Amino acid sequence: MYYPTMKERFQRVIGLPQRSSPPSTGLKTALLIGLLALIGLLVVWANRTPNLSNLRVAILSGSERGNYYAVVSALATEAQQQRGHIDNLSSAGSVENVERLIAAKTACNIHFALVQEGMDWPADHMLELIGRLSKAESLVFLGLNADQLRVLTDLRGKRIGIGPSGSGTARLVRQVVAPLADLDLRLSTHSMDEQLAKLEAGELDLGAMVIDEDARLLTEAVRDRKLQILNLPGADALARRLPFTRVGRIAAGQYDPVRQLPGEDKRILRLDTLLVGNRCARRSVTQALLTVLTTVFPDFVRDNRDRPNLTGLRWAPAARSYMDNGGPDIVGVYAPWVVDLMPTASWVQLILGLSILSNVMSWWHSFRLWRVDTLRVRIESALPLLFGSGVTVGEITEMPASAQHRTPEARAKLDAIIDQLTTLSDRCRRQSLSILVPMGQEFAYRYQEALMADLLYALRAFRDRLER
Repeated sequence: MYYPTMKERFQRVIGLPQRSSPPSTGLKTALLIGLLALIGLLVVWANRTPNLSNLRVAILSGSERGNYYAVVSALATEAQQQRGHIDNLSSAGSVENVERLIAAKTACNIHFALVQEGMDWPADHMLELIGRLSKAESLVFLGLNADQLRVLTDLRGKRIGIGPSGSGTARLVRQVVAPLADLDLRLSTHSMDEQLAKLEAGELDLGAMVIDEDARLLTEAVRDRKLQILNLPGADALARRLPFTRVGRIAAGQYDPVRQLPGEDKRILRLDTLLVGNRCARRSVTQALLTVLTTVFPDFVRDNRDRPNLTGLRWAPAARSYMDNGGPDIVGVYAPWVVDLMPTASWVQLILGLSILSNVMSWWHSFRLWRVDTLRVRIESALPLLFGSGVTVGEITEMPASAQHRTPEARAKLDAIIDQLTTLSDRCRRQSLSILVPMGQEFAYRYQEALMADLLYALRAFRDRLER
């Protein structure tokens, strides 16, 4: 007698068409290939010798003789040593920088700008804070006879140059002198060189500049041009009106200890310089720029991390992460394109989520497989009532039908067992093709299907003999 093979019996009983690749298998294969491709890209595109070659930005600074321009020049020099590139774009100052930075949002040909703190940010500016420079700038008033001005009333009717039009200096001075309307101050805007020339010629009584107190321009103005620094009257009261300013001091003899220049300590106002971005730079590029900043200004991270952000701007996500971590993101150092796709923290969360999902899928797969096995055993427990205890599947296949098997009750019981097994086998097949089944775990379902296929073949063969 011919006995069909396991495969033939399984196909004949279950009645399922052959298919070379179930949908879930194809999806799992695609996921595996994608994961391997991602790992390959990480290996190929990783920077084995980290550098800043991905840093290609343009930064708005200020006048070519001013401190902002000198700061960006120092950053550009450091970036070049690490294979990066920074374009130093001169400007009239902070006000112009903000306007140009916002206007460049569409073309993204400008990425960052140095700006004085205390600016009024437009409501829809879309600007972000990258950080504040470690060393504050000083608002200094220079004049040929500045030492003679001791109280605020001495300033009445004075001619004061407030720097170039559109500069942060001009804006700041107007804010400082706003409460001094009764003094009838005459304000005018000039380029830096023109203002210094007018001060020497006596055409201006005072000239304002926001500058690093150690800048060469200020040193030359005091030592070579014989200009005096104003000991700002009412400095404390004026600073209280502008929360972003604070009172500072230039020590006597700071610019020439032999000639004692200046002749006494000078009270001035200090304010911070902000580096602002317009969200055109990628995360990895922002991180690279921050790395340059920490090289040029070693205290940059500490100063920004320890001080609250009261600028009115939100931290750029890359900058906030840089400050919180105390340095660059290691993934961004070796694989910058990875953090451009998604922050490292999000990658970690994604991997953790996938790991949890994998564990849940494995647990659910085991639970469903246990349920299939439990139901199959429960169905098989009815077989001894029909065929006697200890009977095997092979024996049922060859067992002759007796009178007790031809009763309506026995026939109904046999049909019920066959229907339950068929339903359970279909359920087992559907679950085995589910995406929830971990790759390679389909074989446990196949084993259950094979057991049910053998039993169904034997029961149906027995029922055919009863009907004949």
